[in-house]
Amino acid sequence: MDLDALAGCLSSSACLVTQTTSGLIIGMLLFLVAVGLTLIFGVLKVVNFSHGAFYMFGAYFAMTAYQLTDSFALAMLAGAAGTAVLGLIFERVFMSRVYGADVLMQLLVCYAFVLIFDDVVRIIWGPEFKAMGMPAAFQVMPLFIAGGVVPPYYLLLIGVALLAAIVLGIGLSRSRIGKVIRAAAHNPGMVSALGINTGLIYGGVFALGGMLAGLAGALAAPVRSLTPGMGFSVLIESFIVTVIGGMGSILGALIGALLLGLIRSFGSLGFPLFTEGLMYLFMVIVLVSKPTGLFGKEAA
Repeated sequence: MDLDALAGCLSSSACLVTQTTSGLIIGMLLFLVAVGLTLIFGVLKVVNFSHGAFYMFGAYFAMTAYQLTDSFALAMLAGAAGTAVLGLIFERVFMSRVYGADVLMQLLVCYAFVLIFDDVVRIIWGPEFKAMGMPAAFQVMPLFIAGGVVPPYYLLLIGVALLAAIVLGIGLSRSRIGKVIRAAAHNPGMVSALGINTGLIYGGVFALGGMLAGLAGALAAPVRSLTPGMGFSVLIESFIVTVIGGMGSILGALIGALLLGLIRSFGSLGFPLFTEGLMYLFMVIVLVSKPTGLFGKEAA
């Protein structure tokens, strides 16, 4: 425990800006993964334990596309689109067969594919650590805000994640397809009786969740090492985010992810040996005070 270091950082504008920015990029990456997880649960009522694999594939797809095209825009597109297609195939071929089954059966299917996907990555890209590297467009002087150092790429990452949050929020609340998705989440039988293909909705939601996780992986690729199994740790933290924010709540996923990112960032200064523990402690405190999460709703 090093409370002096934490207090010193909180009293320094430069350190405050640097650590806050670091917390925001952690939080935004977690949000993109967690919001797909909570969206799938909210509509399909499936706890997608394989969700972290889509984050991993997004990073590898982006790295490969960047190596082939030298364009980071195309790399992000490849990461998002590739995992959307993968998510759709996975849902139609495998997950659709265990809807309504015991939760343990769903978890076993998902966990089996966690191991399968990790081995697929080892076969295609190899077992060693890989690095995409920072795109040339962002290899420039960092910005200095109140004495703190902020790499321009961090601003892009935060901006893209915020844009995704806004588009997703508006799309689900105001568009026709968003209203259909919300209706399918609450009463799929009625939606089906109205002649709407619920299978298509489920596949689309799963593809959207996979796309968001893949986009997170693509955005993380320039600043993280790529390795088989890299999706598991982010999956656990994403579950913590959805539990804190409330299962099925997009706003809760955003707030929970930002809080967790800041806890990790500042906790690494004051509690370097207990940073992981701080996240779980915060989750326990939230659940004890509000079992449904910050923005969760009581089951009817």
